[in-house]
Amino acid sequence: MKATGIVRRIDELGRVVIPKSIRNVYGWEPGTPLEMFTTDDTVVMRKYVPGCSLCGSVEGYLQELYPNKLLCPRCIERIGRLASSGDDG
Repeated sequence: MKATGIVRRIDELGRVVIPKSIRNVYGWEPGTPLEMFTTDDTVVMRKYVPGCSLCGSVEGYLQELYPNKLLCPRCIERIGRLASSGDDG
């Protein structure tokens, strides 16, 4: 990680303002969804990129085959193979 020298306080509502200089570097416009990850004493934020509901992959075109569930081509193919090799009875 790289230090920026910028310090912000958490306000009464639990909010922290991300400085404009940092938002500009990452292209974060108002309304950009951010995903948060934690370790023992660190919080990391990155732009949210939806992934496959089954494998988490963000590669290739994701299709919504079920409401609010995105699937990648690889998982769709696997499901198709499993469905075609299954028993009908």
